[in-house]
Amino acid sequence: MIPPQEASARRREIEDKLKKEEETLSFIRDSLEKSDQLTKNMVSILSSFESRLMKLENSIIPVHKQTENLQRLQENVEKTLSCLDHVISYYHVASDTEKIIREGPTGRLEEYLGSMAKIQKAVEYFQDNSPDSPELNKVKLLFERGKESLESEFRSLMTRHSKVVSPVLILDLISGDEELEVQEDVTLEHLPEGVLQDVVRISRWLVEYGRNQDFMNVYYQIRSSQLDRSIKGLKEHFRKSSSSSGVPYSPAIPNKRKDTPTKKPAKRPGTIRKAQNLLKQYSQHGLDGKKGGSNLIPLEGRDDMLDVETDAYIHCVSAFVKLAQSEYQLLAVIIPELHQKRTFDSLIQDALDGLMLEGENIVSAARKAIVRHDFSTVLTVFPILRHLKQTKPEFDQVLQGTAASTKNKLPGLITSMETVGAKALEDFADNIKNDPDKEYNMPKDGTVHELTSNAILFLQQLLDFQETAGAMLASQETSSSATSYSSEFSKRLLSTYICKVLGNLQLNLLSKSKVYEDPALSAIFLHNNYNYILKSLEKSELILLVAVTQKTAERSYREHIEQQIQTYQRSWLKVTDYIAEKNLPVFQPGVKLRDKERQVIKERFKGFNDGLEELCKIQKAWAIPDTEQRDKIRQAQKTIVKETYGAFLHRYGTVPFTKNPEKYIKYRVEQVGDMIDRLFDTSA
Repeated sequence: MIPPQEASARRREIEDKLKKEEETLSFIRDSLEKSDQLTKNMVSILSSFESRLMKLENSIIPVHKQTENLQRLQENVEKTLSCLDHVISYYHVASDTEKIIREGPTGRLEEYLGSMAKIQKAVEYFQDNSPDSPELNKVKLLFERGKESLESEFRSLMTRHSKVVSPVLILDLISGDEELEVQEDVTLEHLPEGVLQDVVRISRWLVEYGRNQDFMNVYYQIRSSQLDRSIKGLKEHFRKSSSSSGVPYSPAIPNKRKDTPTKKPAKRPGTIRKAQNLLKQYSQHGLDGKKGGSNLIPLEGRDDMLDVETDAYIHCVSAFVKLAQSEYQLLAVIIPELHQKRTFDSLIQDALDGLMLEGENIVSAARKAIVRHDFSTVLTVFPILRHLKQTKPEFDQVLQGTAASTKNKLPGLITSMETVGAKALEDFADNIKNDPDKEYNMPKDGTVHELTSNAILFLQQLLDFQETAGAMLASQETSSSATSYSSEFSKRLLSTYICKVLGNLQLNLLSKSKVYEDPALSAIFLHNNYNYILKSLEKSELILLVAVTQKTAERSYREHIEQQIQTYQRSWLKVTDYIAEKNLPVFQPGVKLRDKERQVIKERFKGFNDGLEELCKIQKAWAIPDTEQRDKIRQAQKTIVKETYGAFLHRYGTVPFTKNPEKYIKYRVEQVGDMIDRLFDTSA
């Protein structure tokens, strides 16, 4: 049971809590009442605000719609005014631009093209909106006048600034400064940069707006004339240079400093002088002799102008390629791509036709030269043909896209030159074989015949043109293998041809040698010619070409030479036979000679003396130009005669066969040797 005191205390505690809870409940009721009141007030305010907003909206929306309509109307008015201004401006274009169009585009191309753009737009407007208006005709006429002025300006700029390229610059262009340590490209500036930009702008405008291609014809005509004149100027430069100094010059341009050029000889792509220089070297070594008769025109006497013309043509061909390449680069900037190939084809025609015509003239001249056996003139075809073949890849590249007739011009010329060259080779071989025996033209001293020197010189020329000459011969082959002949095939054909010429020459020389009544002189003549042929073959390396098809040619010539020496030596038998031991009388020493024996000894001495004097007198006038061979033949003959005469003199020199020994013993052995040493020496 709880004590009364505790129960009383607990009751008081509960009562205190209850009192506090009641106070709290009373506070909450008061707060709720205030909140309800505030809510009511807020609802009232919001309702009032909503009502006011609705009133405001009902007032503003009509005003907004009216404002929007007004703004649209204002924009329409502004657009209408702008259109009116734009349309009205077209009516003023003619008057605003007429002065500029009348004065032309010179010096103010930008402004002029701007005016033309305005006129173009005016024309388009009136065509679309008022095709019957007089304004359309006015702006059309103004546009046509402006277009004509632009065409005229295009022609004027091209005419004034298209200059002929100087020969000196062309020579530098085609030489490529190969002799300089640091190679530099030589470039051509056909038009100044500012002029080029104006020409390009006019060209583009005429194509895009002028609907006119006539300016392209103007372009190719002007540039074609310039190209043709440049090449002709180079040719004339060669002629003038050769007449004044003998050699055309071209300045190299180190570091592009054109104010301080240093001269260098123009590169000569191919001449026919090398073999002639070799011939001169042979003459110095005693291989050449006096000219004998021949119906072949001597090669040594060919005109220097022939080389000049050949070099000029070769350089003109190279110049055409370089200048045409440069022309296409310029054309590609100015002429629309669609029309570039056609325009370029027209541009190069005059210069190309000139080159081809000159080439055909060379072919024609070669044909005429063949008829009159002037093979030195025909040889000009060889360096030209070689150069044309070397240049053909560049030619083909330059002529890409041109008409087939244009592309076929160079191959046609090459074929003509190959044909005439092959004809020349064939006729030359035939002429070597059939050169007539003209007694009055044969060398009286038995030296090298002109036919031999001409034949060898002609063959030496071919050394520089082996591939060209081989191709000429191969082009005439009818076998299927010739259609795709190799360099080895051509080399064998050329070797066969050279052997044929040498064979024909040998047959002709044998025939000519029969003109001489003296077999010894005939032998000397053949010896000199065979020796000349062999030495010439060896010194010019023709022997290597001959050996391709005839391995024993050198040995064969040496055998022929030795054979002729032996034939010549037999001419001395009539001298030595007088004193040969087999023909001498036999007698006993100390026994008096009989009259018959004395007479025989006298006849032997007299026969030897007379024969020696006669041969020495005759053979002194003969010639052996080769010093080595001359000494060899003299020494061999001297040895034979001295030994025979020495033995004879030793045996009979002291025999009393006569009262006047000095009448018969006229020469000592040394004197006989000295007389033989003076053989083949007209100056002795």
